[in-house]
Amino acid sequence: MSSRIAATWKNKELRRKILFTLGIIILYRIGAQIPSPGVNYTAVKAALDNMQSSDGSNGVYQLINLFSGGALLQLSIFALGIMPYITASIIVQLLTVVIPRFEELKKEGQSGQTKMTQYTRYLTVALALLQSAGVVAMAASPNSQFLPGVQVFDAGEGDGIQILEMVTAILVMTAGAILLMWLGELVSERGIGNGMSLLIFAGIASRMPVEGSAILRQSGGFRFAAVVIAALFIIIAVTFVEQGQRRIPVQYAKRMVGRRMYGGASTYLPLKVCQAGVIPVIFASSLIYVPVLITTIVQQAQGTGEQASWWDKHVMTWLTQPSTWQYTLLYFILIIFFSYFYVSVQFDPTEQADNMKKYGGFIPGIRPGRPTAEYLGFVMNRLLLVGSLYLAVIAILPNLLISIGSGGSGHNFPFGGTAVLILVSVGLDTIKQLESQQMQRNYEGFLK
Repeated sequence: MSSRIAATWKNKELRRKILFTLGIIILYRIGAQIPSPGVNYTAVKAALDNMQSSDGSNGVYQLINLFSGGALLQLSIFALGIMPYITASIIVQLLTVVIPRFEELKKEGQSGQTKMTQYTRYLTVALALLQSAGVVAMAASPNSQFLPGVQVFDAGEGDGIQILEMVTAILVMTAGAILLMWLGELVSERGIGNGMSLLIFAGIASRMPVEGSAILRQSGGFRFAAVVIAALFIIIAVTFVEQGQRRIPVQYAKRMVGRRMYGGASTYLPLKVCQAGVIPVIFASSLIYVPVLITTIVQQAQGTGEQASWWDKHVMTWLTQPSTWQYTLLYFILIIFFSYFYVSVQFDPTEQADNMKKYGGFIPGIRPGRPTAEYLGFVMNRLLLVGSLYLAVIAILPNLLISIGSGGSGHNFPFGGTAVLILVSVGLDTIKQLESQQMQRNYEGFLK
């Protein structure tokens, strides 16, 4: 392993990409600690310290705070993280099924993908503005569960000063989300790995020492050791499943071109057990809190007092408390839905069968064309059933721990299923990209 790392570091191009990626991650972590203008950081920091010392939780905000590396509850300039971009990507992917124009763009290749990326960016700006307004409204509300009992924005000499501070914070958070989107795209283009996924990876990894020390301080060494052991078992299970493949044999027919013979090779089509990767979990996590933000903005605008509607009494309570069975069930269903949806968008059995037929490939025992497409669809549906259930079960483990044994505490999140799933998946994908680039330069890869 050390020799392979040394070989990687000796390569000038790979070294430049690695250093560039690390530089972006460091910049992101620095920005996550800078509070937004107008925020009473002293009061916010005191509330967060009290929250860590107690066994309190912010419900759904704890998970989003984990994804942002603690930036959300600190109301930093990167408080939103890349959640607006992820939500925009979900909407654009859904539109490819509903709107024929988007479906045509998907089939146009690189030019169509460029246009869809541009639409995603525009939508990201709008969602960042909406979500930042929701976060600021929740933080400023005295009855909010976000930071209860904290005067986040100083009133100053009047309400006008506070409104100006809130508007400034909204604009700064929006700009921070746009900047993170740009940084993530830079990493994907010039660095190693997927930029957006790596930013989430960095946020989760930065929270593990903090939350781990909180568990050790509050619950003692025995519970801390139990949490670490459980996390290790989850890591082993996730790594095992993520590496699992169904290899479908593909035979290419021999053909004569002049005096040369082409084809006749045997290969296989690898289909992963979890074909969608960690994308459904990220999609579900980002989408489930959007109604909370929208409802909070509406309540602040209407000045909703003690007379709460049915939506506020029930739905909002479910969506803000991961310990409830309604939240767990909704989270479970969303992950399964996005697993099937994402794979249906990314993997087309008919297109795959046509490509195999075009190049003279066939699956032994299966006729080319439509029978091949039906067989591939059948195999993929069976894999999706197992893979989606696996993702959903792993992801809801922290919710079950919260409802069963931890009394509503969110401290297990960094060591729970969702976080570990993202960490392992992103880590494996990054290593595989390093390996592929090494193999192109005749170096031995990391994975054997």
